[in-house]
Amino acid sequence: MGTLDAYYDAHMDLIAERPAFNLYNRDWPLYTHSAQLSPARFNAGGIAGESIISAGCLVRGQVTRSVLSPGVVVDPGAVVQGSVLHDNVRIGRGAVVRGAVLDKNVDVPPGATIGVNPERDAELYTVSKGGVIALGKGQRVG
Repeated sequence: MGTLDAYYDAHMDLIAERPAFNLYNRDWPLYTHSAQLSPARFNAGGIAGESIISAGCLVRGQVTRSVLSPGVVVDPGAVVQGSVLHDNVRIGRGAVVRGAVLDKNVDVPPGATIGVNPERDAELYTVSKGGVIALGKGQRVG
C-alpha cells in the first residue's frame, strides 16, 4: 500500500460484495484492542448503505460506500460517499464529502464540499493521481 490510491482501494475492497480480505471470515479472527465505545447510532434521517460503521459513530446524515472509524459524526443533511473517515472526524450539517480520505480530527464545517469541485479541491488539498482527496490530521477545511 505505497500510494494513496492503493490505500483508498484497499478500503473500498473491504465494503465490496466479495472482498479479497473478508473481515467477517471466522477462520481468520481479528485480534485487536478497541476502545470501549457505545455502538454506532443512526438518528432520525441517518442512513448508511454498503459501508462499515465503527463503534461510537453518530450518523444523522447519509453515508454510502464508505468506511467510518470510531467517533465519526455525520450531521443532518450531510452526505458522505465513497470515503474513508478516520477517528473523530465530524461532517457538518449539509456538507458533502466524496471520494476522500480524512485523517483523524478533521472537522468539515456545515455546507462545505470536498470532492464536488475538482479544481477547487486541487488548490486546497492533496489529490492523488486517481482523484482521491486527502486531508491530514486535524487539517482545516477551506
